[in-house]
Amino acid sequence: MSDGAQTQTPSDTELLELAREAAAHAYAPYSSFPVGAALLTIDGQVVKGCNVENASFGLTVCAERNAAGRMCAEHDPGNTDGRGIVGVAVVGLKASPCFPCGACRQVLHEFGCQYVVVEEDGGPKRYGFDQILPHGFGPDDL
Repeated sequence: MSDGAQTQTPSDTELLELAREAAAHAYAPYSSFPVGAALLTIDGQVVKGCNVENASFGLTVCAERNAAGRMCAEHDPGNTDGRGIVGVAVVGLKASPCFPCGACRQVLHEFGCQYVVVEEDGGPKRYGFDQILPHGFGPDDL
């Protein structure tokens, strides 16, 4: 699932760099707004994703949701506990800071995301998830 075995938890700066690497792979011919995300899973893996646009704009998928999909698709099916998100770093190559959109916030919340890291003033800035999605609706609300 990871892009290399993690021997230690990556720093916020390292997560941002991994998100920047993912953004370089974005398919953004319509907006010219490449975005990358790097998820830190609860089992210590890092999963990257990038935005993929579509001529039918509603079918565009954001970097964070692509990374969450990869996390689900690539995790060990015998380890359902490994399918949770500790944090996510998001980088927009043409905007700083670049926060997750509302749909992505909801998907990240579904998997228990605790924090979001964005680039602000040239360095990492961490926000608690409850700061960016107060009163989120999740599995515990059902």
